[in-house]
Amino acid sequence: MGLRQISDNIEIERICDEVIAANPKQVADYRGGKEKAFNSLVGQVMKLTKGKANPQQVNEILKRKLSG
Repeated sequence: MGLRQISDNIEIERICDEVIAANPKQVADYRGGKEKAFNSLVGQVMKLTKGKANPQQVNEILKRKLSG
């Protein structure tokens, strides 16, 4: 019924990369200690996947990418 959750790391990583590239201000804010900026990035990934991405994976992948 179209309710399948996206759990493919490669697909989620690709979308996270897109969101990071498109939102340099939120990335800088998060790296500066603003947790709300991270939540905004997670929300944008969820929006792009129409809520189908596994939120736990999105959190893990974004944190890993942003800490690098």
